Amino acid sequence: MRYTKWVYIFIGVIIAVIVAAWFALQPWFFVRSDKGIVARTAAVAGLPFSIHFIHSVQKTPVLENLVINDTVDGFDLESTKYQSFGVGLPFLEGEGTFREEGDYFIFYDMDRHFHTLSLRTGVGTELTVTVQGQEHKLYESLPAGSRIDIYIAPYYTQFIQP
Repeated sequence: MRYTKWVYIFIGVIIAVIVAAWFALQPWFFVRSDKGIVARTAAVAGLPFSIHFIHSVQKTPVLENLVINDTVDGFDLESTKYQSFGVGLPFLEGEGTFREEGDYFIFYDMDRHFHTLSLRTGVGTELTVTVQGQEHKLYESLPAGSRIDIYIAPYYTQFIQP
């Protein structure tokens, strides 16, 4: 009888280890700054997020809407919304579908893909990342020049990265 008890305990431990390993290897969406993780959520294909900032040259607002790609290993830029043409902003017809909406220009159906995104906070840029309805005003919590990385990685990596 004692042998049977240890077999059940052993099987229970093996199952717990397998479940923990499976969870640790699942892909997660991370927003990380020099100070640590700002946001994290389970990464699923189609999960939308946005980046909002004031363009450093044009001094006008820019909104970029992205989604996690179908293979859950990067991002697709779905659209960008801005107020003026200029350096670093899309304006060629071949870059996507273009429309005007009030004071804004909107590009959508853009064919831009990113494995990771690296951004920096800047003076007056008001860098904000919104994911799952939660707005992270990075410019309020981080000094200008702080690096922000947006990426997908297994859950366990949040514990081993600097």
